[in-house]
Amino acid sequence: MYKICSSFFSLLLLSVGPLLMVQACSTGSPERDSKPELKEYVFVVNIVPDSLKLKEYLDYHAHIWPEVEAGFKKAGYRKITLYRHGYLLVMTLSVPADANLDQMGKMAESYDKRCAEWNRLMDGYQTGVAGAGKNEKWVEAAPFYRFVKD
Repeated sequence: MYKICSSFFSLLLLSVGPLLMVQACSTGSPERDSKPELKEYVFVVNIVPDSLKLKEYLDYHAHIWPEVEAGFKKAGYRKITLYRHGYLLVMTLSVPADANLDQMGKMAESYDKRCAEWNRLMDGYQTGVAGAGKNEKWVEAAPFYRFVKD
């Protein structure tokens, strides 16, 4: 029996009489080798309709504080992307499928005092979209169509 290893997988060669059998086997833990299933969320918000506020908001996001991104990592966010059209912002979040967004947000904000400070600062630039509740800013957008090529 011979074992040939690579970083994540190895081949196990079994010599059985005149036959040679090759079997793939994992050398790492299942948790490391398999990626968790992700779920994507989409949220929308408006920036206060003021060109100076919009510029400031965009400037902040061009230089996000390192503590904020470290908080995202600690909380388990896999990907966060922001899009903009005028004063409308769209945010996509990719998180583990079994994640609780409220808990993740609290964990990210509690990572460092600068994370909570960032959220308070950004809150001053944001306003709800049409149809949002009185104190509601970021609103989840529900998917209604999806195309997937098989």
